[in-house]
Amino acid sequence: MQTLKAIYINEIFKMSKKKKVTAALIFSFFSVIVTAIAVYALNNFAGISITGSSEFSIMVLAVLSYTFFPLFTAFICIDMFAGEFADHTIKFTLTGPASRFKVFLGKILAIAGFIITNLILVMVLSLVASLFINRSMPNFFKILIAYIMEFFPVFIFALAVVLISNVTKGTTSAFMLSVFVFLVFNGVGLAFPHLKSLLFTSTFDWYRLALGSYINFSKILRVFLILLGYGIMLFTAGYYLFENKNI
Repeated sequence: MQTLKAIYINEIFKMSKKKKVTAALIFSFFSVIVTAIAVYALNNFAGISITGSSEFSIMVLAVLSYTFFPLFTAFICIDMFAGEFADHTIKFTLTGPASRFKVFLGKILAIAGFIITNLILVMVLSLVASLFINRSMPNFFKILIAYIMEFFPVFIFALAVVLISNVTKGTTSAFMLSVFVFLVFNGVGLAFPHLKSLLFTSTFDWYRLALGSYINFSKILRVFLILLGYGIMLFTAGYYLFENKNI
């Protein structure tokens, strides 16, 4: 456990030094601020209610869940796997006393930490902004549940990118293939609606199942089990490729 903790701390430290991580968090910050200013201006000067009866925080989540959250997550995953193999910095980690499984798990936990940090940042900023936009106290509990639920599909997408990063030989090819897979999965969901519920890319807005007056717990459980299945398969496949990849 101490070894895993040391690897996790080391990965967090390396991540904090990457410009892409800083840029992602800054971009998330400004995306919420710009959206808040635009919505406030439309509400007060144009008389157009963008959010309607929904919370501003939920509107921001709906926009970022299919755009910047998966994009920033892909950048980080590719940097931590394909990037380190491409520039051979992975040698310093793998030649240490830790097993490859602990190295792999430490990186996955660090990625999960980044996703959680990004979600918390956006949630807190959007909550503060909603006080000025809606001029009322937001439903903090529902917003918190929505952001917690959003973690799971973004994390599953991260595991998919990690798998792709261990298949490809460079960061560019890993990014292009990740985008291609994301678009194909969404395209299949649109072309074949009966398959949409089985694709993890269709679960980026599954938090809406918990926001209505009636909460369908059986459907929420079904989606959760689908995501869990994806998680187990992608984690196992990603680790297998990582374990057998030459330095």
